[in-house]
Amino acid sequence: MDAFFASVEEREHPEYKKKCLIVAQDPRKHHHHGVVTTANYNARKYGAHSAMPAQQAVDLIPKEKLVITPPNFELYRSVSNQIHDIFADVTDNYQSVALDEAYLDVTKNKLNETNTIKIANYIQQRIVKETNLTCSVGISYNKFLAKMASDYRKPFGRTIILGKYAKEFLKPIPIEKFNGIGKAMQEKLHEMDIYTGEDLQKLDQDKFLQRFGKMGYVIYKRVHGIDDAPVEGHRARKSIGRERTYNRNLVTEEQIYRELDFLAELVSQDLKKKRQHGKTVVLKLRNSDFETITKRMSFQDYVQTKSEIYRVAKDIYDKLKVTDKKIRLLGITVTNLDPLSYEEVSLNLSYKEDKYE
Repeated sequence: MDAFFASVEEREHPEYKKKCLIVAQDPRKHHHHGVVTTANYNARKYGAHSAMPAQQAVDLIPKEKLVITPPNFELYRSVSNQIHDIFADVTDNYQSVALDEAYLDVTKNKLNETNTIKIANYIQQRIVKETNLTCSVGISYNKFLAKMASDYRKPFGRTIILGKYAKEFLKPIPIEKFNGIGKAMQEKLHEMDIYTGEDLQKLDQDKFLQRFGKMGYVIYKRVHGIDDAPVEGHRARKSIGRERTYNRNLVTEEQIYRELDFLAELVSQDLKKKRQHGKTVVLKLRNSDFETITKRMSFQDYVQTKSEIYRVAKDIYDKLKVTDKKIRLLGITVTNLDPLSYEEVSLNLSYKEDKYE
């Protein structure tokens, strides 16, 4: 994804798009502490970047152009789940690296498409349509080169590296941009007058192994276009859920019930799309004091339909007897999932467990 956290914040707050946006705890309010989680492309023009001390980023950017917002990881995870659902429609063999990055092996894919550029275009267009965000895609015959290609033409880029061009592609790239070469190795390589991929390619293999050991062997192979690491397919999904954070607190039961109904519909749709059903419904809520409550109910039989999910979520909420109606977050999740191939029977609302977590 392109500047993922910042892009999500710009989507939620369009006025940020013309500003230099830093996603971090504001160091001016936290004794100069804090680390930049990401910066939008406007802020990067001034030298701001991820993992930089937030105070340093503040010092780099003119005050009139600067906006700082704290990270909203719940929102980012929710958007990330949407994107992973798109991946799952393309292939079951995808490996999540972080909320904003994944590898997909599309050798065999659900689109029955042999043209990888068309597959990349399909993924990019669906992400734009469904999330109003952009991503960059790298296409190659191994994970290392695909990763390098994905960073080559950001934002909203698409780069393909064919085998016969791999070594040429890597030659001009600074070693700082090589996946797997950390700061300590960078310093040692600089001491050896090695600054680019071409410098690395000229290095004798035995000398490289002697200096850097096992990791040296991995890097030596990569700079020659070789990476044998497979895409490690995702684990079976254990839960399906949706949650929403509200700019204005929910203050009436009518508002809360309406939102529960909406979330139940989204979860039901996701369950049907994934051909799953579950035996546990989890309700999550957060009040205006940022107190979070999570409670679940489990059943002997499976839950999948909107009406079933809503009825259970509403029942959980009613039993909580919430006195503070200022609700800033609601979420519904269905867990204890099984494929629909398992026997489906009518819902029996007898409690198997009913406890706080």
